[in-house]
Amino acid sequence: MHRTLAAAFILTAAAPALAQPPAAPQVRVERVAPGVAVLFGRGGNIALSHGADGNVLIDDQYAPMTEPILAAVRSIDPDPVRFVINTHWHGDHTGGNENLARTGTVVVAHENVRTRMSMDQVVRGEAVPPSPTGALPVITFGQGLSFHLNGDEVRVFHVDHAHTDGDVLVFWHRANVLHMGDTYFNGMLPFIDLDSGGSIDGLLSALLIAIGRADAETVIIPGHGPLARQSDLIAYRDRLLAIRDRVQAEIDAGRSLEQIQALRLADAYGRDSDFISPSAFIATVHRSLTTEPPHHDGPEDGED
Repeated sequence: MHRTLAAAFILTAAAPALAQPPAAPQVRVERVAPGVAVLFGRGGNIALSHGADGNVLIDDQYAPMTEPILAAVRSIDPDPVRFVINTHWHGDHTGGNENLARTGTVVVAHENVRTRMSMDQVVRGEAVPPSPTGALPVITFGQGLSFHLNGDEVRVFHVDHAHTDGDVLVFWHRANVLHMGDTYFNGMLPFIDLDSGGSIDGLLSALLIAIGRADAETVIIPGHGPLARQSDLIAYRDRLLAIRDRVQAEIDAGRSLEQIQALRLADAYGRDSDFISPSAFIATVHRSLTTEPPHHDGPEDGED
């Protein structure tokens, strides 16, 4: 299994219910295509669209990260941030919304993101209170929408019941860059938030859509972990599919969760000390397969 420094911060950044980081670390900037950069800090990976039409962020990490993030943006383009697009509702991706909104940034997200941010939530057994009104998305959508900015079409499209019920993928047509949000944890086992409408089958469907949208040259930005290519995404989906199918086979054979966990089916892809341990991931897959599945509408944007 590939290990990266991202695995260290995932322990404190992947779930919105965890404590805020005590201090803002340096934000690292990597330019990945003309007009597109990635910001690595603490929380979900951020993409930046920049150019003559202004700056657009994909996600904004935790609230204490706002100033370091804006400083990183200014190192590329001094213009204000016009829009921030949330890939889903979790706080390590939306925690800077309120700060950015105060500067005039327009917050955009799937309609389920605003709904979940407006209400009490539970993540991994921990209560998450509603977000402040100023942090809520002011533009929401159901299927998808496009931003025609900076010489590119940035297509934002919903994938159904994957990591949550409000996930979006973001694709730059000209730059050939795809931001996956938390439908892709590169180098680690994923967190599937079943309490927020996520499911293993929906996640696998989202990965298949992303693989079809990408090609061998696409730069893929995961929600957590290093940059990737289509081949990495294919290997990731194949691993998760193999685990899913094996867990289903063991369920069909009448084995209990404890018996299935004893088979250690995911141990090759994670450690007990990871944010999502192999045993915890098996429990998530088991619960997803043995509870009433969410309704899957299929690829809502999928193909143009």
